[in-house]
Amino acid sequence: MSKGKVCLAYSGGLDTSIILAWLLEQGYEVIAFLANVGQEEDFKAAEEKALKIGATKFVSVDCREEFVKDILFPAVQVNAVYEDVYLLGTSLARPVIAKAQIQVAEQEGCFAVAHGCTGKGNDQIRFELGFYALKPDVKVIAPWRLPEFFERFAGRKDLLDYAAEKGIPVAQTKSKPWSTDENQAHISYEAGILEDPNTTPPKDMWKLIVDPEDAPNKPQELQLDFEKGLPVKLSYNGKSVTAPLDIFLEVSSLARANGVGRIDIVEDRYINLKSRGCYEQAPLTVLRRAHVDLEGLVLDKEVRQLRDSFVTPNYSRLLYNGSYFTPECEYIRSMIAPSQEHVNGSVRLSLYKGNVFVLGRYSNTEKLYDATESSMDELTGFEPTDTTGFIAIQAIRVKKYGEAKKARGETLTL
Repeated sequence: MSKGKVCLAYSGGLDTSIILAWLLEQGYEVIAFLANVGQEEDFKAAEEKALKIGATKFVSVDCREEFVKDILFPAVQVNAVYEDVYLLGTSLARPVIAKAQIQVAEQEGCFAVAHGCTGKGNDQIRFELGFYALKPDVKVIAPWRLPEFFERFAGRKDLLDYAAEKGIPVAQTKSKPWSTDENQAHISYEAGILEDPNTTPPKDMWKLIVDPEDAPNKPQELQLDFEKGLPVKLSYNGKSVTAPLDIFLEVSSLARANGVGRIDIVEDRYINLKSRGCYEQAPLTVLRRAHVDLEGLVLDKEVRQLRDSFVTPNYSRLLYNGSYFTPECEYIRSMIAPSQEHVNGSVRLSLYKGNVFVLGRYSNTEKLYDATESSMDELTGFEPTDTTGFIAIQAIRVKKYGEAKKARGETLTL
């Protein structure tokens, strides 16, 4: 007698294949779910493998367009970044995957969802908080947190032995000593030899982005057009694309070919562990650079300061921590669009051996920048003498600070 139907997030890899077989062994009926978020995956092979192991059904959902329009482009609008360099490629994919998995679970009559996230990572939190927000009564099965599972499968050898016992096909190619997670925004590498933060990643680890040393000797120029902070057109080499997914994929292709977007960092996980990660984040690197530059031309100074000090860091932190489907994140997301109302214009870029250079920017509608007014060679806009009063008002507080320090017998130091 079946214990019920479970929707498993299935990748076709060793871990989720073992979990699929183990769930069947425990008496569950399993629906294998795979989200297409732009990863380079053999979806047909994954389906065949899942069904051969014993899944009742394999369901793949194409989330690529939704991922770009609803998640990735808003992240560009808000200049999302975690700890100064990580553009949140893994974190950004989790809400769209969680949403699709819950939809499949409901369509297939599943009482539970399952995943293969480890007990030490961020993804278990991101997925499960999403599951519970989307379907509060759902049951979550997380095998890597269940003693009956992780005590039985203490290491890779145990997984491989079980695969052999159950007749689960395992790729015979030599395994790379690290783990990866890929979507159309990036790929991550962690664990294995990378756990030593002083180990230089081998050259053959990097999968998507050309080594900057091997990138073309001729710069690649392109232009990105934005409306209300959203990329609406990419032009390069005499061609243009305007569909959101096409823009994202074409930018990705150009950036990868020119060595743009590799980073190697140690980051702070939500569960209070530090983790070393290497990332290839080509498209977001280019799009964010262009967007930030355009904002310098068209975004009001005070709006930008408020957005940068409150909206961007909180949005990025909430995304990283898996709190996308929360009231606080909904509130923060509502602030993105108003800040982008006047972010309209174009940015010209050059991609060259891992670098992104801004060649120029312009806007036909936003007029915050006035070349004549800002010129050092023309007396226009305001009189230089006006600044005297401005400095005098600003100096009131500073003078009092200096007087107070002097009265206490203290001196100002560098």
